[in-house]
Amino acid sequence: MSESILSREVAPLHVNSAMGKPDLARAELAAGDFLRALGMSLDSAHLAATPQRMARAWAELLSPREFDLTTFPNDEGYDEMVIVRDIPVRSLCEHHLLPFSGRASIGYLPGERIVGLSKLARIMEHFACRPQTQERLTKQVAQWLQDHLSPQGVGVIVEAEHSCMTLRGALASGSSTLTSTLLGQLREDSRSRQEFLSLAGHSHP
Repeated sequence: MSESILSREVAPLHVNSAMGKPDLARAELAAGDFLRALGMSLDSAHLAATPQRMARAWAELLSPREFDLTTFPNDEGYDEMVIVRDIPVRSLCEHHLLPFSGRASIGYLPGERIVGLSKLARIMEHFACRPQTQERLTKQVAQWLQDHLSPQGVGVIVEAEHSCMTLRGALASGSSTLTSTLLGQLREDSRSRQEFLSLAGHSHP
């Protein structure tokens, strides 16, 4: 293998959770206390194992899968938009710890390196599996890609329904929240910005 090829290889970046490992036993006890504090009796056969199920469910919601991010040299000199649409998003509102879920579009304008398409979805999952605000989630994904991929530009759009405002409070059933972060050329160049919004399905006449 030539020296020039070796110099272009980049070791995979192992990405793991920023959260600590869940203590399921403590979480189960706390869930039982929480339900009793709300006036529920756990004597029912239907509720007896609910604290255990709650602990496991919340641990799953807060535990993103680890993955290795490998980038590749942009040998073909591809300089057009790369966009993955309809990426599932599920997270927890950090104010009420109620779920919000929806879809995301993530795109970038390649520089010297490209990334496997599935990793764009993995990066969204990585930042979504923690108490979040949608605004911060959108920005974190975009900034992380900008920092680790060094593209010419990055765009992230998230559209989600928040159960904290559809099931309680305002009871705004059917409402959705749209957030976006544009960096680099997608922010600075109007044509690149419009192309991204159009391909992502969020352009306006």
